[in-house]
Amino acid sequence: MEKEIVLSVKNLNVKFKLRGRALHAIRDISLDVYKGESLAIVGESGSGKSVFTKAFMGLLDKNGYIESGEILYKGQNLAAFKTEREWQSIRGREIAMVLQDPMTSLNPLKTIGAQIGEAIQLHQGLKGKDLKAAVLEILRDVGITEPERRYKQYPHEFSGGMRQRVVIAIGIACRPRTLICDEPTTALDVTIQAQILELLKSLKKKYQLTTLYITHDLGVVANVADRIAVMYAGDIVEIGSCEEIFYDPRHPYTWALLSSLPQLGVKGEELYTIKGTPPNLFQTIKGDAYAPRNPRALKIDFVERPPYFEVSPTHRVRSWLMDSRAPKVDPPEHIKKLRSQGGIYR
Repeated sequence: MEKEIVLSVKNLNVKFKLRGRALHAIRDISLDVYKGESLAIVGESGSGKSVFTKAFMGLLDKNGYIESGEILYKGQNLAAFKTEREWQSIRGREIAMVLQDPMTSLNPLKTIGAQIGEAIQLHQGLKGKDLKAAVLEILRDVGITEPERRYKQYPHEFSGGMRQRVVIAIGIACRPRTLICDEPTTALDVTIQAQILELLKSLKKKYQLTTLYITHDLGVVANVADRIAVMYAGDIVEIGSCEEIFYDPRHPYTWALLSSLPQLGVKGEELYTIKGTPPNLFQTIKGDAYAPRNPRALKIDFVERPPYFEVSPTHRVRSWLMDSRAPKVDPPEHIKKLRSQGGIYR
């Protein structure tokens, strides 16, 4: 049975005006998001993950703009939206976002109950007792004990993990169809990370959500993602199912990200690090953006941008190594080790 596409991005280009120059943050990306799936978008800081998804909600900074391309959702092209009124029909009600820092996304002067209640009142029109009952139900859904007491408290009275649960509660309060989770576990310790990811999995099932995870850590999404899109320098360089990305990665940047996982470290040896820095997005990128940092780069990588090569119907890679004329290049030892030990997947 063919999967239903809920959001389709076509040839999207996003730029930012900075000191009279244009920074090309998102470079001609196309991506389909399927109903009910969990899609993880991974890459280093600055690769464009957050900018890409903020474009779905009209949340780009004032100096940011969509230069070209389409974001198709329910027969509408979101990339053509110009007014705040247009975006309010989508933001929260259709697509909601859980931001990465709950301390900056929560208002320190308002109670938790009031902040969750605002979102419900705006989108569902509930008031009084009905509104409070709805807030208490959502607090229970996100695993906050003693909701009656917590309802009256302020953000500073909550731990980091509890504040993250509140931010998630605000995200699902509008009953969106799609929930974007931007680094939802970054500031949390490992045990709390696991709890938050389990919570998001259970909420996805209960509310029948389509979820997008934004993260720089492939290890975080191993147990929650159905598909993984790997971003580098404003482009998706590889996309495939979770199994394909962990067990059969093909792009040298994906190899490097996986090799950087602490789980693959050997006692007494230095952890693997990716040498060099990402390219300057103020300048036109020639060839493969990752080529200067890629020890396995081919001559053509510095000349021409690679097209997508299909590994399987669900797995695409933007790398000249996949061309039939390219020399055979084996993945690094860390990747072979990951395959042989069954990966960190599930």
